[in-house]
Amino acid sequence: MLDTIDLELVVYIAKEAGDAIMEIYDKDFTVDYKDDKSPLTEADVKSNEIICQALIKAYPEIPLLSEENKEVAYNVREDWEYYWCIDPIDGTKEFIKKNGEFTVNIALIHNDTPVLGVVYAPALGDMYKAKKSNGAFKNGQKLPLEVNEAPEKSLRVVASKSHLSDATQAFIDEVAKSTKNIEQVSKGSSLKLVMVAEGSADIYPRLAPTMEWDTAAADAIVRESGKMTYQFENEKAVVYNKENLLNPWFIVKE
Repeated sequence: MLDTIDLELVVYIAKEAGDAIMEIYDKDFTVDYKDDKSPLTEADVKSNEIICQALIKAYPEIPLLSEENKEVAYNVREDWEYYWCIDPIDGTKEFIKKNGEFTVNIALIHNDTPVLGVVYAPALGDMYKAKKSNGAFKNGQKLPLEVNEAPEKSLRVVASKSHLSDATQAFIDEVAKSTKNIEQVSKGSSLKLVMVAEGSADIYPRLAPTMEWDTAAADAIVRESGKMTYQFENEKAVVYNKENLLNPWFIVKE
C-alpha cells in the first residue's frame, strides 16, 4: 500500500490547504470555541475540507481520522490497516496570535505507526516531508541538517509556547544537570518535533496532553530523520490508533 502513495501529491494537498489558510490569516477572522474550549477558526474548517476531499478523491480506499471530523468509534478504527491522520491546523492559538508558528499536518498510519508525514508551515514557507525508508526532508534538504557532536557541552531544548507544564519544566531542569550549557527555546505547534528532526533542537519533552493528530505527521518525519518519539514512562515508541486518542507524555530525541 505505501508504495502506491504519492508523497508529492500529499505535499501538493498540504500546500493547497496552506494557501487557503493564508488567505484567511491575512484578513480579519472570527474565532469560535469547541465543546472542549479549544479555538476553531474558518481556516481550520477550510483546510480540513480541502485535505479530506483531496485524499478521498485520490485514495478512496483509505479511511480518514481528522481533528475536525466527527469522532470515529474505536470498534470501527481498530480494524484499519492504513488510515490518514490529519490536523488541518496544528497551533490554532498561534494562528490566532498571528506569530506564524502553525502547521498543516497529514500523516499516513500503518497499524500503529506513522509511515508517511507532511508538515507544512505556510506562514514560514517551510515544507517537511517523509516516507518510510525514503528519508526525511525540509525544503528538499535531507534531515538532519545539523548534528550536535558534544551534547555534554551544550544542549538545545525546545518546549511548547502555549502549553509549558510544570512537569515539563522540571524535566528540563533535570536535563540541564547533564550539560554545561542548556538553551531553552519556545515554539508553537508540531514545529517542535521537526526541530529535533532537523537538528536545530536536541530534545523536545512533552509532559502534558496532546492528541494523536497533533504529532502523527511530524513523528513520521522524526523517525525518518533517525530520531524517535519515546513514551516518557517506558522509553518505547509512541503508538497510534489507540482506543483513547490522547497521547502519553513523550520525549523526542535521538
